[in-house]
Amino acid sequence: MFFNTLSGRFLLLTTAFVMLAEVLIFVPSVARFREDYLLSRLERAQLASLALLATDEMIAPELEAELLSNAGVFNVVLRRDQVRQLVLSSPIPAPIQATYDLRDAGEWELIRDALACLIDPENQVIRVIGDPVKRAGLLIEVTMETAPLRDEMIAYGIRILLLSAVISVVTAFLLFLAVQRLLVTPIKRVVRHMSAYADAPEDARRIIEPEARVAELREAEDALQMMQKQLTGALKQKERLAQLGGALAKISHDLRNILTTAQLFADRMEASKDPAVQRAAPKLVGSISRAVNLCEATLAFGKAEEPPPRLGRFMLSGLVSDVVDSERLSANAAHIDFVIDVPPNFAIRADQEQLYRVLTNLVRNARQAIEATGEPGTIEIGAGEDESEWWIRVGDTGPGLPEKTREHLFQAFQSGGRKGGTGLGLAIAAELVRGHGGTLMLVRSDAAGTEFMLHLPKTVGAADHAPAPDATPAVGA
Repeated sequence: MFFNTLSGRFLLLTTAFVMLAEVLIFVPSVARFREDYLLSRLERAQLASLALLATDEMIAPELEAELLSNAGVFNVVLRRDQVRQLVLSSPIPAPIQATYDLRDAGEWELIRDALACLIDPENQVIRVIGDPVKRAGLLIEVTMETAPLRDEMIAYGIRILLLSAVISVVTAFLLFLAVQRLLVTPIKRVVRHMSAYADAPEDARRIIEPEARVAELREAEDALQMMQKQLTGALKQKERLAQLGGALAKISHDLRNILTTAQLFADRMEASKDPAVQRAAPKLVGSISRAVNLCEATLAFGKAEEPPPRLGRFMLSGLVSDVVDSERLSANAAHIDFVIDVPPNFAIRADQEQLYRVLTNLVRNARQAIEATGEPGTIEIGAGEDESEWWIRVGDTGPGLPEKTREHLFQAFQSGGRKGGTGLGLAIAAELVRGHGGTLMLVRSDAAGTEFMLHLPKTVGAADHAPAPDATPAVGA
């Protein structure tokens, strides 16, 4: 199992690569060893020859044999002053098989001859030619056997291989320790943190704290930390939403009962003869009815989505007027001008109650933004159509949306642009519009004000192709 780990495989690869490098060095080294061996034989033969040339007397055959034996050759030939002279000689046991001239031998030639010597186990007699030491003549030539040379080359090769093996093991072990410290240990730490975090992702204490000193591992830890923080935040938000949903269902249930009673009293007010009451009663009844419907829709929220729209044709101007009349009741709305640019006979096909909620959210946000400045302002609602869609525009002269708010404009609990806001209004509005197969997008938001555009398709099947619930139109589209 060790060699299936990162450390084990790195150890094997390091050993293999070092051995490969040593093998590549081994062949030139053996070739150089052979050359040095032959040059040493030439040098010994030259020294023996010079000792003989120093005297004019004949030497005993025993001394000549001893000199040749010490030099490791059979005979020695010197060429001096254009004269080739056999200085030392002895019987050659076999014919000369090859001649090697070391004076102009290249690297590849030396490597080739060395490999041939190692491969051929037969003992042969060869002639070797070289330059004399200190230029004591034109050249020196000796004959010798290859068996001693091959034995020395094999012994040298074994020493090189053993040394290479030791170097490989030591290098691999040191690199193994380095990898353990720099890579394996930090990776194991990340794995431990991931396992611990997986057991309790809601626990923020289990989020990893980056400590790696290697740049790539540090980037991985930073990315893991960011992902864990986002996931922990999302899980906590979902938990809060679940708790909020349970509480909201209970509140909506009781509120529906209260509003039902209020609706009964409002119905009786319609029978009043007071002109002021007769004018206000229909609007009061309409508001209470919408509140009751909203409570019932909240109780049905267990499906985690808004109910499908009940499409019908109606005049948009009346709906817009109801929205504006409701917003004018605000205590601080006296200095806000509402401009309605909707033709009286402009008909639209949509769910009237859901579209009322959409426009209420947009207009209320605009009103609250202007009120927060303490300055007068204008809210304009316009509408139009072309061959494929209806469009509704809601604009204001408020201070515009902050940059941070625009980043999460249609996400629940993320886009509250004012103090005390929940960030639910635009998220609900966008979801209701998507249910119609349309889009709600921010056209502009700057110091001159904010403008939203609502698009509703005219085709009946458009709702079937509505964007996914999490699809958010691009800001500034």
